[in-house]
Amino acid sequence: MADTADTSTRALRDVYGRQYHVGQDAETLTGHSRRLLLWAAWLCMAAISPLQYGFGMAVPGLQAANDWGQTQTLWLLAVFVACQAGVAAPAAWMHRQSLARPAQLVVGGGVLATIGLLTLASVDSFAGSLLGYSVLGGAGAGLVYSACLTTAAKWFPERRVATIGFVTGGFACGAVPVIVVIAVVGYSAQGVVLTVTAGLALAVSVFAGRLLQDPPMHWWPPEIDAQAWAVDHRLNRSLPRNMPAVRHYTPGEALRTGVLPEIWFLLAAITAVSLFGIAFVASYAVAAGMGVAVAGVATAVLAAVNGVVRATAGHLSDRFGRTRVLTWVLALEGCAQFALVASGEFGHPWAFVACAFLVGLGGGAFYAIFSNVVLEYFGDRSLLQNQAVVYSAKAVGGLVGIGGAAVLVSRVGYPPAFVVAGCLGLVAALMVRFLKQPGRPALDVHKQLGTPTVPSR
Repeated sequence: MADTADTSTRALRDVYGRQYHVGQDAETLTGHSRRLLLWAAWLCMAAISPLQYGFGMAVPGLQAANDWGQTQTLWLLAVFVACQAGVAAPAAWMHRQSLARPAQLVVGGGVLATIGLLTLASVDSFAGSLLGYSVLGGAGAGLVYSACLTTAAKWFPERRVATIGFVTGGFACGAVPVIVVIAVVGYSAQGVVLTVTAGLALAVSVFAGRLLQDPPMHWWPPEIDAQAWAVDHRLNRSLPRNMPAVRHYTPGEALRTGVLPEIWFLLAAITAVSLFGIAFVASYAVAAGMGVAVAGVATAVLAAVNGVVRATAGHLSDRFGRTRVLTWVLALEGCAQFALVASGEFGHPWAFVACAFLVGLGGGAFYAIFSNVVLEYFGDRSLLQNQAVVYSAKAVGGLVGIGGAAVLVSRVGYPPAFVVAGCLGLVAALMVRFLKQPGRPALDVHKQLGTPTVPSR
């Protein structure tokens, strides 16, 4: 990184009216490099990952230890997801209003997430688990998720898609070791595994979380020409296929366009499908007679791929266009549900693991793309609030895809439930074709290049 300590701070605008604060690098402002801040955010996300992505593997152990039914147990995860997503909007507001710094949100969220893990490890009361894991743990995960995601994205404005994909990927990858250990040691030692995981989550949240801080508003890395980046596709590879927002929309204005509700509904639908896979793959493998080992491998593969693929999906959407790649991803997620149930019914363990790979591939790739669709449709002035509104759709997706699906599975079994999930994924893929950027004519993106934009007010 270039040494810019003596460079005066400059305020710039590009041809689209976007503002840039250029002059000081991350090390001058914080004492740390951007890369270190990125990894700190990733580690914090990975530390709380077992709360969501490890729960599906833990379900049989929780049922056996507490004499709970599957439907009852999975409603804990459904409420957890609802609380995690519900915290996104108030956390974004606190962040934007400077009522809480990123480090405070992450450390506080890490403490609540630790309580959630300890609750799963030791509390045998359903009401206590609902409060400790679902409500407090879910709120803590929401605080960490919101703060890490937005802070990392602010430090990498020129690579926002890949950054969002990388950081949110930590939220899935961090659960892999826990899933593998539970599969190896068995459910009798699950409480010990979760207790150790809780201690690690607290330590990481405190030490890595304290490094996080925001750059100045509209900060831009001094080594990159901001005005050239806005128009030169050699610097900004996303330009040929992705148009910037016509203007900045507040949440109220974005809702009135009708497009934000479409995105919200679309995310709710595909999140329900993704969370269904996370919650039921392990228990389906056990119910199909493939054993705990296959359940552990399939769940670990699903979580790992779900996390790793997110940055790659962001790069692909830069090159081929957000909505085009999003359509492919959602169609893959839908088709993977059919393949998974077929392999489960025929009892082929390795085919089942391969299909879990596809479920993870489709279920992780869409998160980073959605975040940047919101940016490129509604601008960056109210980005945190608009993204928080959209992300709240995950609460509905969790209640439907986990809680509602648990009721469905209890009545009709796994195969019909996976078929319903697959159909919903394909419907979501078709819905993407109806998304249109507000303020632009419904033309192919190549025909829109150079279209004048309305100056921001």
